[in-house]
Amino acid sequence: MYDLREGAVNRGELAAYGTWLDEMGDELDDTAREMNLATAGGFGLERVEALLPYRPVCSTAGQRRAALAALLRIGGDSFTLAAINDTLRGCGLNARAEEGEQPGYVKVYFPEVAGIPEGFEGLRAIIEEILPSHVDVTYVFWYNTWAMAAQRHPTWGDAAGTGLSWYGLATENDGVLGWE
Repeated sequence: MYDLREGAVNRGELAAYGTWLDEMGDELDDTAREMNLATAGGFGLERVEALLPYRPVCSTAGQRRAALAALLRIGGDSFTLAAINDTLRGCGLNARAEEGEQPGYVKVYFPEVAGIPEGFEGLRAIIEEILPSHVDVTYVFWYNTWAMAAQRHPTWGDAAGTGLSWYGLATENDGVLGWE
């Protein structure tokens, strides 16, 4: 039996046990949070990513959670165009797949990125991992037309004042979807 009166020797022992149990409770809470993909933010996400052949293209924990959930949803019936686009979006890829003119062909666009997206080889590897292996993928890139550049920079002086190269003007983007 423990003596709980002030100054009792075993009162300190109980306080030490209580502190230890509080710390273990915090550890269990942290582990439970990391074991759930919807709430993970650290080692839980790293462990799920280690199961996959590549890391999603994301920067925040929320984006990583959404991307991993999208990748884990891929199954035998995940190859409808809607499911593929959902997976691409979920992976943090700014890409859109459409059916090609012929069966077995898919066109992949990068709607908000003029030119070839930064890190395209990594994006390509992820996209080709997601799409069925029997589907031939064609990548479609878009560039600003003279009319689009003239909307942003009405005079040559305005265009020159940006300091952009010709390629910079062709790939400058302000959220305009150039491929639709």
